[in-house]
Amino acid sequence: MDQPQVTVNGESRSLAAAEPPTTALDWLRGIGLTGAKEGCAEGECGACSVLIARAGVDAPTEWTAINACLVPAAALAGQEVVTAEGLGTPDALHPVQQELAVRGGSQCGYCTPGFVCSMAAEFYRPARCENGVFDHHALSGNLCRCTGYRPIVEAAEALGAPAEGDHLAFRTTAPPPTPPPVRVPGYARPDTLAEALTLLAEPDAVPLAGATDLGVENNLRGSRPGLLVAIDHLPELRAFEVGTSYVDLGAGLTLTEIERRLDGAVPLLDDVFPQFASRLIRNGATIGGNLGTASPIGDLPPALLALDASLVLVSAAGERTVPLVDYFTGYRETVLQPGELIARVRVPLPLASITAFHKIAKRRFDDISSVAVAFAIDVADGRVERAAIGLGGVAATPVRATEAEQLLAGRAWDEATVHRAADALASAGTPIDDHRASAAFRRAMLGQALRRLFHEEAVA
Repeated sequence: MDQPQVTVNGESRSLAAAEPPTTALDWLRGIGLTGAKEGCAEGECGACSVLIARAGVDAPTEWTAINACLVPAAALAGQEVVTAEGLGTPDALHPVQQELAVRGGSQCGYCTPGFVCSMAAEFYRPARCENGVFDHHALSGNLCRCTGYRPIVEAAEALGAPAEGDHLAFRTTAPPPTPPPVRVPGYARPDTLAEALTLLAEPDAVPLAGATDLGVENNLRGSRPGLLVAIDHLPELRAFEVGTSYVDLGAGLTLTEIERRLDGAVPLLDDVFPQFASRLIRNGATIGGNLGTASPIGDLPPALLALDASLVLVSAAGERTVPLVDYFTGYRETVLQPGELIARVRVPLPLASITAFHKIAKRRFDDISSVAVAFAIDVADGRVERAAIGLGGVAATPVRATEAEQLLAGRAWDEATVHRAADALASAGTPIDDHRASAAFRRAMLGQALRRLFHEEAVA
């Protein structure tokens, strides 16, 4: 597709003038759909939220809210998008718009279209339609600048089920749009994995999935890769399997897809997901992209380290498997070779009997960790058979707390053992002073994490 088209509010539109670095938000506003706004340009505020039709977990298609400020406009090719303007009109408001209006949830109005789209995505979510329970996390990525959250929440909780004949609800019963291959200057969506690997061998080519990291680099730091190669649609990167000896998670799956498909099968990841950014970000961010950026303050790596996960890497030469503990080699550096991609994440089974994820940050949700600690500990007959502890935010890479693990393994799961291991945990990594926390604070949080876990298990 060298003349890409996108369906916006039911109308086919040309994307011919939407080459990178043009974002979906800028392109939509450029064609007159100015409800979506730019507030932060990094996926923090949700003012840019729009709906996109994607393959669903609980229905053939689900309306998914995303940050339009992060996604390249070219990535919309072949897709179906709905903005706040497409949900209703002044004379025929959508139920979400109606509830926000009558309950005083619109306030100044700047962020309201973003709230409308995020609420609409939850309004059409199949599970909500069945049980009527609105998930407040659906709005965790939307910032109200008037701080009037109560009427917004009241509007959300007042929503009923979609009316009979609602065309957006009916759309979820049909298959999602199939992403066509695209090649325009600066952007390519290859048809096959082999083609993607060939394109990634080109100079200055980078893989693109959810764009939740690359979009920030584009908007705030002026990053301009020579070629963005979209890979999140490739079947080889979207595997999902819960077997008898492992769980396979395709690198191209979004965190929301993984959360809903696992449905509690990996409790430690269940602890992570609600604390990982916002629903808007989790709707776009992929597990492969999160590991590919190799950030030392990411929330997933500590949990996956504690789970003893491995990565299956793919290149033109074939596949290889690398334990996650050997994957990170330095600050934002990994063993990935040029032209190599993460294909899937493999978590071995059975899982540990005691797991927990402690995230220390300035905000409870939608914030970057100062320290992240993940535990996976097997205790039988009062003794620790195995302990794995993953850490984030305390070194140049995510790390395992090996000394503390060794002080736990083979010993009684009691207060004396826990205190010895906790002292060792407090000295793990190389914490630094920065704007998120001091090194002393990070050490203190590390030392308290294991004690807290032991206490919570004791009173459970």
